Formats: sequence, structure tokens, C-alpha cells
Amino acid sequence: MVQVEIINIGDELLIGQVVNTNASQMAQTLNTYGFNVLTTSVIGDNKSQIEESLKIALKRADCILITGGLGPTKDDITKKTLTDFFGSKLILNKEVEEHVKSYFTRKNLPFTPTNQAQALVPENCRVVFNPVGTAPGMCFEKEGKLIFSMPGVPFEMRKMMNSVIEIMQQHFNQKTKIIHRTLLYANIGESFLSDMISEFENNLPDYITLAYLPKSNTIRLRLTAKSDNNPAIEKELDEKVNHLIELTKDYFMGFEIDNIASIIGEELKNTGKTICSAESCTGGFISHLITSNPGASQYYKGSVIAYSNEIKQSLLDVSFENLQTYGAVSKQVAEEMSKGALKRLQTTYAVATTGIAGPEGGSEEKPVGIVWISVSSDKKTISEKYYFPTTRDNFIERTSNQALLMLLKLIKEGE
Repeated sequence: MVQVEIINIGDELLIGQVVNTNASQMAQTLNTYGFNVLTTSVIGDNKSQIEESLKIALKRADCILITGGLGPTKDDITKKTLTDFFGSKLILNKEVEEHVKSYFTRKNLPFTPTNQAQALVPENCRVVFNPVGTAPGMCFEKEGKLIFSMPGVPFEMRKMMNSVIEIMQQHFNQKTKIIHRTLLYANIGESFLSDMISEFENNLPDYITLAYLPKSNTIRLRLTAKSDNNPAIEKELDEKVNHLIELTKDYFMGFEIDNIASIIGEELKNTGKTICSAESCTGGFISHLITSNPGASQYYKGSVIAYSNEIKQSLLDVSFENLQTYGAVSKQVAEEMSKGALKRLQTTYAVATTGIAGPEGGSEEKPVGIVWISVSSDKKTISEKYYFPTTRDNFIERTSNQALLMLLKLIKEGE
């Protein structure tokens, strides 16, 4: 199997100013096409670090993918460093120059000498076209090994990876196929799910593996098979998936998805039913999860972000008496919020959250991490209290996912 090393360049990555999403996205793409990621590393915008990392990577990897440092400013040194490393010189590429010119023309911006410098590429590299940016990618070959340099801007890198994969497949005559099937589960703990399918897992053949991927009140099970385009193995993988679903049908939610919102969307698209949200402690994150899925406008009407008691009262008809007697974080207020949203936005279903995200604001009676979630329809209202003593961001994410799980349950019940 072809061994690949990923090197991400950028001082902003080292100091944590920017999250390094490139490595994970590149690794996922490489894995899908049967390339094995040997290691990943992050280094600064430093000529000696780049050169040293390349020397080490060339000793152990068949292919090296580099991102970062291809911009037009003085701190972007990757292109010049690679030019020197591979004993070349920079030349003007007319095709890249025309692309950069048209890029700035479309934006009604001047084409400056600094912009033109983007069209300078090492003479001995193969240019990899950048369809969504100005910095071209570069491909070098050394002793049968390939070295790619791509922009660090994530959406530019993702677009360019299509060309990179194509070049890699041709160069290495790659035939290995890696097939994934990902199943989503909820309302069961990881250890309980593991016990439930232990016999199934123990009887898997060597060429099919299973991985547990827990996240925010859900668990994904990923079955992976490796083959050289053998249809029989893919068929066997699908048979294993069907067997697994039968063993776990009470907790199985769906396929190849990262959040419950997409399942809710599929449930609602063909029925003409609609949903809305009333959010306090989640601050719109439920709305974000729902609208992240294409076609959400077919079934999602909107949200009331009722962070203050005044908005809870004026927009959601939460009673002053309940706020005074039970407090904003209570079953009574959560239910009034979901019912109020249902009435205000005129939807089939509504979900509401009210809690204490922290790190301040808790008490002995209602500590940080406490939350009430309520879901309503014209026929039924369900309310539950949860306790998520974690960071503020994780609290919001876990609460939002749990709220969507409750909403999905009500939808599936047809109430």
C-alpha cells in the first residue's frame, strides 16, 4: 500500500490560532482511495523546518502532501523553499497568470505585481490547477516519489485534492479500494452497544474491521473492508451491515450521517410536516444543525432565540408566574417555550431548551450543566431534565443533539 505523509505548514497552526482541519480532511480522502497515511505533522513557516521535514518524510513515505505558505505575502515561504530544495528556479507560468488575472477581474480588483507573483512556479514542477483561488498547487517527483504542495486555505485544498488523487492513482497504479459503511446509533451507551454485538465483532473476517466513534450522545459504528476491486467483498460487507442492523435495530438511527438533524429532515420531507425551535442555552445551535442539511427549508420554519426572560414572555408566552415560581430553568418554562414556539411559528413540531451552560450562573439546586428540554406537537408534549457537567461548547453541542433525539422520537411516534 502507498504510504503518504502529510505536512501542514503555518505558525497560526502551531500556536492554536487556527484549527488544523486540513490534516483530517486530507486523511479521510486518502483513506477512501486506498492510500495509507503514515503520519501527519505541523511545522512553522520556517525554511529549515520545511527542509528537514521533507528530508525525513522522503526516507519513509512514497508520497508527501504539504499545505500552507503559498500566498503572495512575505511570510509565505513554501514555494521559494521548495524551489531551492529541488534545485530549480521560478518561472512565469502564462496559464496561471491568465487565471489569476481573471480571478481579480471578476472581483473588480486591480492586478498588482504582488498578485502576478502567484504565477511564478518552479521550473521543474507540474502545476496543479487551483479552481477556487489564485495560488497554484505544485507536484514534484523525486526517485519515483511524489511531493505535492497545496494552499492552506481549506476549501482551496479540498478542491485541489481531486486533481492530486487523480495524479496519485495514475502514478502509483493504485487499485486498492477501501469501503466504509457508517451506522449511527443513539439512546445506548458505548459499552452496552459493544456487549450487544461482541459475538458479531469477534466473528468478523480479517479484511473487515469495526470502529466505535462516540460523539455528543450518539455512537457511529464504522465497518471497513479493503479489497482490490473485488465485488464479492463489498457484497459481504453489505451482508454484515444488514446483520448488524438486525442485532441493534432498537437503537439504529441511519447511515453515513454525522447528526440527527439529517434523519429528521428525511422523516419530514415526504410528509409536509414542519418543525421550529425555541432556544435559550443553546443559542441557535439547534437551528445551525438543522439548516446545515440541504433542503431544510422544506420543513424548517425558524427559531426564537429566547435568551432573556423578557423574550420568553413576549414572544413565547412564558408566564411571569412560572418564571418567578420555578425559574427559567424548569420543566414548566421549557414546556411553555415549546408550546409557545409551536403556536407562534405554526409548525407541526417544536423543540425548546433552557439550561445553564456555564461556567458561571449555577447554584446548589441548579448547577452548571443542568438543562430542561421540551418537544411539542398539537397532540403531545415531552419534557426531560439532563445534566451535562462539561465545557460550555460541549454542553451546547450535547444539549442540541439530545433535543434533536427527543424531537425525532416524537416525530417517529406520529404524535
